[in-house]
Amino acid sequence: MSRMGRMGDRRGAAVQAVGFVLAFAVVGAVAGVVWELLWDAPDGLVFEGKWYLEPAGPDYAFSGTGWYVVVALVAGSLTALALGWLWPRHELVSLAAMVVGSTLAGWVMFKVGHALGPQDPQLLAAGKEDLSTLPSELSVVGAGDDPRLHIFDSSAFVAFPVGAMTAAVFLFLAMSGRRAAQSSDDRPSTSDNPYAG
Repeated sequence: MSRMGRMGDRRGAAVQAVGFVLAFAVVGAVAGVVWELLWDAPDGLVFEGKWYLEPAGPDYAFSGTGWYVVVALVAGSLTALALGWLWPRHELVSLAAMVVGSTLAGWVMFKVGHALGPQDPQLLAAGKEDLSTLPSELSVVGAGDDPRLHIFDSSAFVAFPVGAMTAAVFLFLAMSGRRAAQSSDDRPSTSDNPYAG
């Protein structure tokens, strides 16, 4: 391969990596909107200036996290399948870009969904009368209001990358089988070769 061909190949790989990361970021924002739309905010009661989830229980407190995981797994899988199918070159670059992009997408999804959801009821409870109802905020168990991008503050944040990596591995294995079948079809058969013994 010529020097110009290698430079073009590197440029193509860089464009592909940036495209993957940007695509994941956009899908993460859309997934945040979907997460907020699917989630049904549990209500709580204000008592003596503090907010309490009512009825209390893990099923009510966990609903935001559960929907986050479901939406992130589906969005990560579909995004990786679409990008890998439409842009099948540079597998290692694709894989690295999918890891970075899906991690960013999970963070963007949280930020968008959290911003669209109700405000923190603990802050709003200070000015409310006793036994007033306030909806819960949309959040993920284990993460605060401002999770860090490079550290998974909650195990739920691995859902987007896990969905993307599972789909990418499936797609790369399927495509490698297809490539192997195509390359064996391209080889001449021994019956076409007069020198084959």
